[in-house]
Amino acid sequence: MAEPERSPGTVATAAETPTRRLSPADWEAWPDERLLGLRLCDLGLRIRGTDLEPRIRELHRELRAAGLVRFRPHFWLSDDWYTPDGVPGVAIPSYMAHPRLAKLEFTQMLEVEGGTPEWCMRILRHEAGHALDNAYGLRRRHRRQQLFGLSSKPYPEFYTPRPHSRSFVQHLEPWYAQSHPDEDFAETFAVWLTPDSPWRTRYQDWPALKKLEYVDGLLREIAATTPRL
Repeated sequence: MAEPERSPGTVATAAETPTRRLSPADWEAWPDERLLGLRLCDLGLRIRGTDLEPRIRELHRELRAAGLVRFRPHFWLSDDWYTPDGVPGVAIPSYMAHPRLAKLEFTQMLEVEGGTPEWCMRILRHEAGHALDNAYGLRRRHRRQQLFGLSSKPYPEFYTPRPHSRSFVQHLEPWYAQSHPDEDFAETFAVWLTPDSPWRTRYQDWPALKKLEYVDGLLREIAATTPRL
């Protein structure tokens, strides 16, 4: 049966929500309100063939170049950037897979997190740090706990950064590493992984250099070993 016509801006009702998976060609011209009525699983999105595909390949190249030849995180589309606890993979927000969804994200949030190639790679390196932590169970190591803190520490609803602290690297945001021990580790890993990163000179005389040197030694140690997950 033909889909009923609807004036621009009309929200799809539950009864009108598609029961089959659509393709982007079906919905990319829809107005925002109607598009917001779709479920993620109905969008027919794929990573393959999008701008995400070469960026993920680039991350894998960076990991291999750093000697991490056994670690290959997997990726899927979801509603946000995150790495679930215990999973050696990374969720990527669906708006990264289609320019129409990126435009909708900007309308809703006034920014597209990861929307430029450089920004996307910075986030991918950070999330790869979480995935690596999960894959090798690194949070159980005593020295990691000494330097970064315990992963069991609750995430704060808000945190007060110390702008002048030199105990943390600066990567995604100036003080994001201060938010939680796991974020500190992921940010430190991302700085270490970034190609041609001058981290030894950039963080010379910073207490954060001890964390970078620990990550450098640790990853050289586990580079050729098979991940637990």
